[in-house]
Amino acid sequence: MSRQPFRERLNSGKPLLADGAMGTMLHLESQARADACFDAMNVDDPEVVLAVHKAYIQAGADLIETNTFGANGLKLANSGRGGLVELINRRGVELAQLAVAESDRDDLYVVGSVGPLGVGTYPYGRLSQAEAEAAYAEQLFALLGAGVDALQFETFSEHKELLLAIRVLRELDADAPIIAQATFYHENLSYAGYPPARVANDLHRSGADVIGVNCGSGPAGIAELLRQMRYAVPDAVFSAMPNAGFPEVVGGRILYPATAEYFADCATTFVHIGATLIGGCCGTTPEHIAAMRAALDQPMAEFVDLHIGEVDVEHEAHAPDAPTALAERLDAGQFTVTVEMAPLRSYRTDTLLQEARRLRAAGADLINVADTPAARMKMSAWAVAHLLQSQLGIETVLHFPTRGRNMLRVQGDLLASHALGLRNLFVVMGDPTRIGDFPDASDVNDVAPSRLIGVIKQGMNRGVDMAGHSIGQPSSFTVGCALNMGAEDIEREIRILRNKLAAGADFALGQAIFEPERIKRFQRRYEDVAGEAFALPVLMAVMPLHSHRQARFLNNEVPGISVPDGILSRIGAAADPQHEGMLIAHELFDRMAGSIQGAYIIPGGDYDLAAEVVAYIKTSLVQA
Repeated sequence: MSRQPFRERLNSGKPLLADGAMGTMLHLESQARADACFDAMNVDDPEVVLAVHKAYIQAGADLIETNTFGANGLKLANSGRGGLVELINRRGVELAQLAVAESDRDDLYVVGSVGPLGVGTYPYGRLSQAEAEAAYAEQLFALLGAGVDALQFETFSEHKELLLAIRVLRELDADAPIIAQATFYHENLSYAGYPPARVANDLHRSGADVIGVNCGSGPAGIAELLRQMRYAVPDAVFSAMPNAGFPEVVGGRILYPATAEYFADCATTFVHIGATLIGGCCGTTPEHIAAMRAALDQPMAEFVDLHIGEVDVEHEAHAPDAPTALAERLDAGQFTVTVEMAPLRSYRTDTLLQEARRLRAAGADLINVADTPAARMKMSAWAVAHLLQSQLGIETVLHFPTRGRNMLRVQGDLLASHALGLRNLFVVMGDPTRIGDFPDASDVNDVAPSRLIGVIKQGMNRGVDMAGHSIGQPSSFTVGCALNMGAEDIEREIRILRNKLAAGADFALGQAIFEPERIKRFQRRYEDVAGEAFALPVLMAVMPLHSHRQARFLNNEVPGISVPDGILSRIGAAADPQHEGMLIAHELFDRMAGSIQGAYIIPGGDYDLAAEVVAYIKTSLVQA
């Protein structure tokens, strides 16, 4: 049988079986470490690579992937082989082609495997877009030159990087067939927080011939992701390549639990969901592929959809009595980075959700949702916080001002917040209505922040309201308070703080400080007054300045903030004030890092700048 062109084969209606894991097999066959540079074996130990290809062909695979997943210049440089990109990729193609030539089949396809660069791109990493494009172009040029039948982009947890790689390929060869596979993790979201439907739409619009999902989880998880992608783009051609379950280390080796028989059943399920290209990822072996081959060769009438992945999910992570992620981080002493987001003066949330995804991709652990900041009319902070948690899986800290709420509404709002899963609260007085859009609006204030903290921590978290009546079940709020460690009247600030601590405050959000030495001054004075060490976790505000005008406004019109003359002069003289403001934020964080337990980024509406600062902080913590 003569071989059909690859696109024609895809459109034939008959499932196409890819091979399984390459790294797993090389790890097992060569005794190499799991973190070894397997791509270099194309040159260093080609016989082992060739034997793996032949084993997959013998198992019945129709598509053979080259051993080039990590053969880009950035990853190869980590093993001292950065100058061998062309050689390693070319040899990878030649070995796969040799295995095909030595088989007795003439219906096989060789596809070039391409994975992520392993280094984040701007603004979430050190690589510029041009550098990323150059790295992909170098590898893709080598694979195309060696004569692959298609390119397979796989295990991309950041689908924007995948889209970038596809664009580079299209510039090199406008007609090369493309298989584009994304990877999803927590709550079926990409690393940057995109759901399968959005990723599927973007990949389909990119012109990829096949879109799909690989790695990340076992067959059950991949089946659910495939369903969501196909529902979003029913006309696309799909692929599914799961791991063999979740790995465990036994005797120094990484082992996967899913059996070959289980994978045979999974192959039929994937076909029923709508996959055309089926294979295996981490942990799969020729045995798994042979079992899938046998299942796919059965008459269609005998296929059985096992409905794998239909699990009754009760959202254990959001159980009402379980600690929030913030509470766990505070308890473990983990440095926490959160960014403040203000709701929009609109009912549209797409832009805000997109910004939140970018912030999480940059490394933000949580999002703080402000409630009517500056007494300006905005969408309800509850709605925004709920959307962030339910749609993106990003845990939030809900700002809970006492202004504008009488005692009845305060308690009702607390119950509603808990019911929506919003269990991290930042209790604050709030801005007076006279400064905002509606200065004549009611400015009722029945309870002070310190008192409200007590109501929550000593009342509701014990199962009773302010009147001592049962609320049915204790709540489980984690409560933060406001703190200005740079206050001129330190004695008053300490007195108020001690009231909040006595009420049960779990953490504090610190007012922005542009003179970090004030933190030590405050802590020393607190210890003198209280007779004990200052132990409250403080997430200190870092406010990236973006103009001289903003800096002057903060210094002159915002109570509690003082911007030193040196910083005012520096940003005023800067050719690029926004960039200078970012550098100042970096320097302030470096000087504060050892005295605080977290950073609270206040973007001032510029989320690009906030993402830059978050990425810098996260990188600094890793390097520390």
